[in-house]
Amino acid sequence: MPRPPRDETPDAAAGSRADATPSAPRSRDGAPPASPGRATSAAPGPRAADLVADAVRAGILSGELAPGTPLREEELSAAHGVSRHTARTALTRLAAERLVTAEPYRGVRVSLLDDDALVALQQLRCALETEAVRIARDRGIRPADVDDALDALAAAEASGDWPATLDAHARVHFALIDAAGSPRIAEEYRRLDSEMHLLLTHVRPAYAPGALTAEHRAYVDQAWADPQRAVRAHLEHSTRAILEGRRASSPHDDTSGHDAQRP
Repeated sequence: MPRPPRDETPDAAAGSRADATPSAPRSRDGAPPASPGRATSAAPGPRAADLVADAVRAGILSGELAPGTPLREEELSAAHGVSRHTARTALTRLAAERLVTAEPYRGVRVSLLDDDALVALQQLRCALETEAVRIARDRGIRPADVDDALDALAAAEASGDWPATLDAHARVHFALIDAAGSPRIAEEYRRLDSEMHLLLTHVRPAYAPGALTAEHRAYVDQAWADPQRAVRAHLEHSTRAILEGRRASSPHDDTSGHDAQRP
């Protein structure tokens, strides 16, 4: 995974100086992120903690860092040339995105989107997206940018670019959400972005190249006819694909006990 510029700040001064390095947040709307570079007093650049978080996030969403992988401050500090305080700050940010989990006496680990968490996430998405699409349909709004997002998804799948596929997939759903013109719905939906990226990483083996685009083109068309039915069916499909994939890989593990039909 890429390494950010070295943070020479010692631990003793980390609290006052490491966080003073400027920051550049990761793009969540499909726009390319700003190119990272060393911070200078004349031109503020990314914070060291942001860059560490970006690197770990990329490893999680690519599958390089598997669920349950421990993430230790001292190892991140050595690997990225930053203080432990900076590494801790990066992990705190990833925990807020639910990509990592901190547990007493076990430390920080890459989150496992288990069956309970998966079902809960899909239920919340279903509620938010159904209402957003209903509002947009009732107002006769079909967002023009949803077609651009679908084309971007097709191009990303065709090139085999998984990070671009993740971003384009998010753009499709954000276009539907934003068409409602509800800042509150859009805000709540975007809080789920990192978890949705993680969910799509889990479902990746279930899709042949191009299948994700085909499914979403059909979904967008169906959503305007019957939002509640279309959104529920779309999310049920992805939920079922993940649960069935897990059970196939662990045929003797029947501990989840969940109905794959739930959204």
